[in-house]
Amino acid sequence: MALAETLDDHVTNADPQTLTDGFHLLIDALKLNDIKTIYNVPGIPITDLGRYAQASGIRVLSFRHEQHAGYAASVAGFLTKKPGICMTVSAPGFLNGLTALANATTNCWPMILISGSSEREVVDLQQGDYEEMDQLAIAKPLCKAAFRILHAEDIGIGVARAIRSAVSGRPGGVYLDIPGNLLGQVMDAVEGEKSLVKVIDPAPKQTPSAEAIDRAIDVMKSARRPLIILGKGAAYDQSDDIIRELVEKSGIPYLPMSMAKGLLPDTHPQSASAARSMVLKDSDVVLMVGARLNWLLSHGKGKQWGEPYSKKFVQIDIEATEMDSNVEIAAPLVGDVGSVATALVAAMGDSWQQPPSDWTEAVRNKVQANVERMASRLQNNSTPMDYSSALGVLKKVMADKPDTMFVNEGANTLDFARSIIDIHKPRKRIDVGTWGVMGIGMGSAIAAAVETGHPVLAVEGDSAFGFCGMEIETICRYNLPVCIVVFNNNGIYRGDDTNWSGGEDPATTVFVSDARYDHMMAAFGGVGVQAETPDELNTAVREAIESRKPTLINAKIDPKAGKESGNIGSLNPQSAVAQARYPQAVKH
Repeated sequence: MALAETLDDHVTNADPQTLTDGFHLLIDALKLNDIKTIYNVPGIPITDLGRYAQASGIRVLSFRHEQHAGYAASVAGFLTKKPGICMTVSAPGFLNGLTALANATTNCWPMILISGSSEREVVDLQQGDYEEMDQLAIAKPLCKAAFRILHAEDIGIGVARAIRSAVSGRPGGVYLDIPGNLLGQVMDAVEGEKSLVKVIDPAPKQTPSAEAIDRAIDVMKSARRPLIILGKGAAYDQSDDIIRELVEKSGIPYLPMSMAKGLLPDTHPQSASAARSMVLKDSDVVLMVGARLNWLLSHGKGKQWGEPYSKKFVQIDIEATEMDSNVEIAAPLVGDVGSVATALVAAMGDSWQQPPSDWTEAVRNKVQANVERMASRLQNNSTPMDYSSALGVLKKVMADKPDTMFVNEGANTLDFARSIIDIHKPRKRIDVGTWGVMGIGMGSAIAAAVETGHPVLAVEGDSAFGFCGMEIETICRYNLPVCIVVFNNNGIYRGDDTNWSGGEDPATTVFVSDARYDHMMAAFGGVGVQAETPDELNTAVREAIESRKPTLINAKIDPKAGKESGNIGSLNPQSAVAQARYPQAVKH
């Protein structure tokens, strides 16, 4: 304890009532900055840190695996605009949390991973300490910033730097390294209190120049077939009213990315969700609001976008380097979404001309035609259920209970739900985000329940649920109002695949047939239900949301109902080589 050895004798020999230590300085620094919740897995050297934090009034939720505690912290950051805190043990625990930290950074969500670690003098000489690892060096490439605190008197400034780094500019993940002996260091309590830092204006507003706004307005005025794309960055910004004013005043059809759904209701007359292919292909000017032209939008080019280089893009983003990342941005608007949207609305003035009616009517007609074509499939009362009939039930539930948080992951379960389930209020949909990570479901559901107080409907593919299913014990332990619906089709994509070798082992994508996931929930004291028909599913989900009891519904889905996600299928049995080598392969 290097610092303790340097303290004045009057501190070293003082009455314990006049001292503080690293444990309490860290807790006090978090509380000073309005941190109310920690998501963690206890263990050496942070077990007592969690106990003390809980005793001090911070809510501490202990998970079964650090990765899911990290996913919860990252979603807490998305929902609150304050860094979600995940706390882990050293080495293996740190590595488990690191996946969630990297995911938070990729999604631009503020999160701080606080991990205990071995002492520097042991790590640097590689002397073989318990769970020895140079965690700071490993974390740096995978997060926005990384810091190590060595002295108790620096805890306040270290926490402040982590918070500001996490939320300023483009938000992201921050790693805070806490060597074990830091927590036991002592210092004078008065001096310790003085060392704490309250972060002032950690994420200042940023508005583009008048010239940039004028350029964007000119580009938008030139459009004959304009489109607005809303991204989860717009949802994160929480400037809901001005975003709605911008969309409605412009009269431009809008396409929400999955976690931006609900910024305006999906049933809004300008919503182009049900005409996605048409508006991406036929639009001539695209206003990007907190959305990135990454793989989720085919990088802004390719067949999905029609003629190459035929579109002009106006992009709102807090990060200047995001501009021109894939295609030329004709009018970059670098700033926070709320400030830029406010400036655009003001610049539009009272004489703004809305888009030509032939464009807006064409979009509405396409939306209506697609919605009508899908309607009969959503009302199918088939047994066993397929994805459409099951999601048709949940679509109605979300319409009737729009405050419910909707968490969604899987392959087919995610792909179909994105287009079928309407979201009616902002930040009510949480899914796999930019990386498409499976296993986010239970951590996200826990954070959604804790941070909002609203009931949660978590719709999981059976494969995705397998990554995080043990956290249902956490849900039961804290008695959270989470209803989990596992779409059980006995496998990944489909449950009827065969072993192409003809051997006894099941196919690589097949699970145990007719598994009863609902029994898992019952084992931990929650409510487990089997649903085999749409009517049974409807009754079970509504009862769960009303009761606010931890519930898992095992929804039996036809094993033949699914398909492979993305473009993977084009590489599999359909290829000439595969068919020649494996003539016994079954085409799906």
